[in-house]
Amino acid sequence: MLKNFVEELRWRGMLHDITPETEEFLLSNKTTGYIGFDPTANSLHIGSLVQIIILIHFQNFGHKPIVLLGGATGMIGDPAGKANERKLLDAETLEINISSILSQFKTFLNFENDKKNFAILINNYSWMKNFSLIDFSRQIGKNITVNYMMAKDSVKKRLKGETKDGMSFTEFTYQLIQGYDFLYLYDNYNCKIQLGGSDQWGNITTGTELIRRKSKGKAYAITCPLITKADGTKFGKTEEGNIWLDKNKTSVYKFYQYWLNTSDEDASSYIKIFTFLDFNSIKKIINSHKKNPHLRVLQTKLADAVTDLVHGKEELDNVKKASNILFGKNTSNDLMKINPKTFLEIFDGVPQSQLSRNILENGLDILSALSQDSGFLKSISEARRSLKENAISVNKLKVSEKYILTSNDLIGNQFILLQRGKKNYFILKFN
Repeated sequence: MLKNFVEELRWRGMLHDITPETEEFLLSNKTTGYIGFDPTANSLHIGSLVQIIILIHFQNFGHKPIVLLGGATGMIGDPAGKANERKLLDAETLEINISSILSQFKTFLNFENDKKNFAILINNYSWMKNFSLIDFSRQIGKNITVNYMMAKDSVKKRLKGETKDGMSFTEFTYQLIQGYDFLYLYDNYNCKIQLGGSDQWGNITTGTELIRRKSKGKAYAITCPLITKADGTKFGKTEEGNIWLDKNKTSVYKFYQYWLNTSDEDASSYIKIFTFLDFNSIKKIINSHKKNPHLRVLQTKLADAVTDLVHGKEELDNVKKASNILFGKNTSNDLMKINPKTFLEIFDGVPQSQLSRNILENGLDILSALSQDSGFLKSISEARRSLKENAISVNKLKVSEKYILTSNDLIGNQFILLQRGKKNYFILKFN
């Protein structure tokens, strides 16, 4: 294991900007650092996961991480990287969002105070809520000039007319408020470093400058590159939207499939960023993948590692069984064990027919199930012909014309999967 936090980020492709002397400072000191997360939704997404992983590395190297929830800054909206002003969120919505994502952080970082460098979670609303505009202007605003603030890229891009609405005063103040967060943590928690995405560089360095001018101190900054996809499309986005860490917003199955379906080029980058595999292990995986790319060893290792990290081994095992079902590598026993929600996700879009559960009490013959009762096949004669050709499966098991469906065939006590050939599926749903 490397002894250098910065070097760890560097070889993983997670280092973009760094202030002078930062690496030397971290080599000589165990310190406190933070990353801010604005609670703009009731779940974190895989874009947030990059920053979380940086904090995990930070803690693993013996430093103390602070998770700063932007209850105050979330009310304003960060202009960095945005072409248009964000929609302002009310206090009630922000409180709901904050409550929802608290437990997600506890999955990744050690908050137990028996550990010397245990993580801390703080909401900046606690120190901003009673700060009057006059007090903020006198105590903080006078330390940073407008010229300094306007020189930041996040401001310049908006003021150059890239959007018709320009930038509101509300958004203009964001970097100063974020800068004050750093100053507050520096003064009250001895926090010496802020980390974040490369789009945050301007906001972060405003904090270091405020610390220099106001507290006569020295603070440090590190940013990581914004993660992109090789084809130019946005990382972490699908046609349905963001890939969330909350399984109720993005199912574990869809989460797993997102990583499994990444390109070779993206997977080679992502496996360094989103896993904790060491350099030699990753090198072996990439070399193995190059020899037999059709086996998709690289994507499988990536999907396994990230799903395990976010959702745990039990959920990973379930989705691997589900994935095998879809690609025909499973046993019928695997299919019978999956839950109804995962079953419907696997076979999303497959036609269904609803039947009464009572029909199973005396048994439902396969010919009727395939034709008259479902409409899957056009007629009994077509059903009989398909059965004679050994083309019909019930729950992935080949059946004959004599087969009778019963309640023992129910998946999740609700579904029976009919199949003709390799790809022609039909679902019987029993109410």
